[in-house]
This record gives sequence, C-alpha cells and structure tokens, in this order.
Amino acid sequence: MEPQLTHTLAGGVATVVIDHPAKRNAMTAAMWRALPPLLDRLAADPSVRALVLTGAGETFCAGADISSLGASAAEGGDAPQRLAVLAEEALAAFPRPTLAAVRGYCVGGGVQLAAACDLRFAEEGSRFAVTPAKLGIVYAASSTARLATLTGPATAKYLLFSGELIDTGRALRCGLVDEVLPAGGLGARVAEFTSVLAARSPLTQAAAKEFAAGRTDRIAHWEDEARRSTDAAEGVAAFLERRTPRFTWTPAAARE
Repeated sequence: MEPQLTHTLAGGVATVVIDHPAKRNAMTAAMWRALPPLLDRLAADPSVRALVLTGAGETFCAGADISSLGASAAEGGDAPQRLAVLAEEALAAFPRPTLAAVRGYCVGGGVQLAAACDLRFAEEGSRFAVTPAKLGIVYAASSTARLATLTGPATAKYLLFSGELIDTGRALRCGLVDEVLPAGGLGARVAEFTSVLAARSPLTQAAAKEFAAGRTDRIAHWEDEARRSTDAAEGVAAFLERRTPRFTWTPAAARE
C-alpha cells in the first residue's frame, strides 16, 4: 500500500490516520504536502466539530521518511524541513479542537505533529523523542517554541540536545501528553472525550483556542461573534430545561 493520509468522519469527529506501516508511519514528502489541503477541506465542513490525528497500527509516527524527503529536495521540491513546518502550522491553525492519539513511537516529525494538536492522549508504553541532533538538523524556531511552551524550556532542551526517548510517565509529568491510558484503552477514551468536545459550544472552543495561543488582537472579533451567536442563549435555555444544548455557531471557514 502506498504511504498516505486517510480520514473518516463520524459523530462530528474527523479522524486523520498516518498510514505508512512499512516505515512505522514515517511521513513522506507527499504526505507532508497532503496534510494542509486535507485540513482545509475538513475545516470547511460544518459537520466537523473535532479532529483526531493518529497512526495506523501500533505506531503513531516515526518522523520523516528521510529517503523520500531527500529525493524531494534533490528534485527541486520544497526543503524537507519547510514541508514539515507548513504541515505543523496548518494543524496548529485548525479551527476546531484537535487531539493526537498516540500509540507506540512518536518520534521527530511525529512529535512535531502531536505538539501542534491541542491535546495529546497516549497509550501506556508509548515512547517520545525529538531527534534533529542525531541528524545535524537545526530544529525550526516555531517548532522549538511550541515544544518549549508545552514542556518548559529545560525539558525541551533535554529532548532537543539528546534526542533520547522518554516514556509516557515522563511525558505526562512534563506536559507533553495530557492523559495516559492503559493498553487497549486509548481508542475508547478518545471516542468518549471527542464526543464530549463535539457536544460543547464551538464558539467557546474557537475563541479559547485563539486566546490560549496569545491572539489578543482577536478580542474584538470574538466579542462580535458572541453578539451574533445564539449559542449563549441556547446554553442557558438547555441548562434550565435540563436538556442537551444544540449549539449552531460555525467558524467562518465553514460558512463560505
């Protein structure tokens, strides 16, 4: 089977799968290029309320497929690191909540993708490493800053300086992951949690996502969106009537 990104949509949750099992789901140049337009299509779909990124089988992503990226650069394509950063930034900018569901190895570019998600759930026994120091690569400034924001500068330096693997216990303690699930429990927990996300106010989530990223320039925008939206009235009415709210706000990308 050719390396590819596949996706499904169920219950308002889009699941994007990194599918390259022959190389532990390493990302080829074509896969890096395919991710931003795929995310654009999903962002434009108003039925998508949350997104899960995961790997096929028992590995999340072993990083970049170096042979593929080397061939791309030799043929005059985009620089390998630029492809990864563009995909990472597209994932970070996705307008709905995103969650990386990690099994097995999450290494190099895999950590880039997982860190670009809003949340990361991992199965016990997973391993994480950031490996540019093993290849003599200068890690992108934006990727370094994102990693340091998640883990703190000291842990980011430990990972980047050494390229060493860390286990789920340390990843949880340093903030690289948000929950660790026992073997066999990741899928059920991700399904449960994303169903909660899909039921909550997308207006609240979208504004919180931007504010958490430091977008204070967007305060007026979100105040205007809140005034136009009926979500707050619906949320209060549903609470008083003891029923599930039916939130209807959609982001601009899904209104066009």
